[in-house]
Amino acid sequence: MTPPDGLRGRLEPLPRSQLEADAPRVAPGLLGCVLRVGDRVGRIVEVEAYGGADDAASHAHRGRTGRNATMFGRAGLLYCYRSYGIHTCANVVTGAECEGQAVLLRAVELLGSDEDLAPVRADRPAARRRVDLANGPGKLCEALGITLDDDGTDLCGPGSRATLCYDGAAPRHRVARGPRVGISVATGRPWRFWVEGSPYVSR
Repeated sequence: MTPPDGLRGRLEPLPRSQLEADAPRVAPGLLGCVLRVGDRVGRIVEVEAYGGADDAASHAHRGRTGRNATMFGRAGLLYCYRSYGIHTCANVVTGAECEGQAVLLRAVELLGSDEDLAPVRADRPAARRRVDLANGPGKLCEALGITLDDDGTDLCGPGSRATLCYDGAAPRHRVARGPRVGISVATGRPWRFWVEGSPYVSR
């Protein structure tokens, strides 16, 4: 596959060690990283951190269940869940195993030419502009083709359908931060991070 437009260099897998810290520390470092799912590639521009049992807004707050089991796995796993019974949302598991920490992927800038993105547009027909293709957690999963079947995928593993990478260049962005959105508890924690000025951030 020809490298998509927008890559700064050769893609390298993100070391698992970079994900083994607490979610609020890992989250801003994911901005600018590249998520590749099959032939679809996006640069991460917005994330939210969720802690473990001490975070009332986290799925891990009430302990491990069948739904959130992946969240308690090792750092680097992809934790997927269904939001409101409609949209799939994707998270990167962080911290130590059994802690239940994760970073929600809220938005990506899709990389590639208009021709490369034709399959994405077919899956996201309501999005009239490029900036609207993946500017929200559910949109991101639709655009990249992430489903509940991807839950538990090792983003750091060789040969995985979904991989978390960096492309070897120093970040060219400033990080903004603020409260998490779409939650009703623990709303004061400034654990949402985004690329300042990016038009691809969620509305």
